[in-house]
Amino acid sequence: MTDPVPAATVRRNRNALIIVLVLFFGGMLVAGILRFSGWRPHGMQNKGEMLQPYGDLRGYSPTLVDGTPYAWKDSPRTWRIVAMPEGCDGARREACTRLLEDLDKVWRLMGRNADRVHVLWAGAPPVDVAPLREIRLVRVDDTLRAGLPRGKAAGAGDPVWLVDPNGFVVLRYAPGADPGDLRTDLARLLRIN
Repeated sequence: MTDPVPAATVRRNRNALIIVLVLFFGGMLVAGILRFSGWRPHGMQNKGEMLQPYGDLRGYSPTLVDGTPYAWKDSPRTWRIVAMPEGCDGARREACTRLLEDLDKVWRLMGRNADRVHVLWAGAPPVDVAPLREIRLVRVDDTLRAGLPRGKAAGAGDPVWLVDPNGFVVLRYAPGADPGDLRTDLARLLRIN
């Protein structure tokens, strides 16, 4: 015959079980609250402005400046960085040159994934800059203008947009934004896609 378990041991075991259950379900409850409240860890936040609703360039058929069509739908896994600066031949020439150099730097820093990124420059490039092979010059038309949302952030300069492989404009970078932010977001997106 077995001896009955002392009441103190039963209480201690019951308390230990309750603590384990509170820790387990409490952690799940806190995670659910954080998830549905919209909180995200700092490392998971986008650097650019997430566009809601997305811009839609799926029906856009760009033409390069030399008249040849740009194969928009022929590159199924290609992300596109789109810049549409204005006034690059006048007083804003230095700002345009800096933007062009920043986009060139972002493209080069993509390393082995650089072939999955196209930089589209809509408009005339700065006059005194040598053509860069990775930057594709496209003609500006109304479809492109309508598909690139201006967003909330304002500033002096020209914004830059990030277009996903399906043709949706998903992120916008405010004028004068750090090119490292674009590179960080793009590197993260290339890893998951």
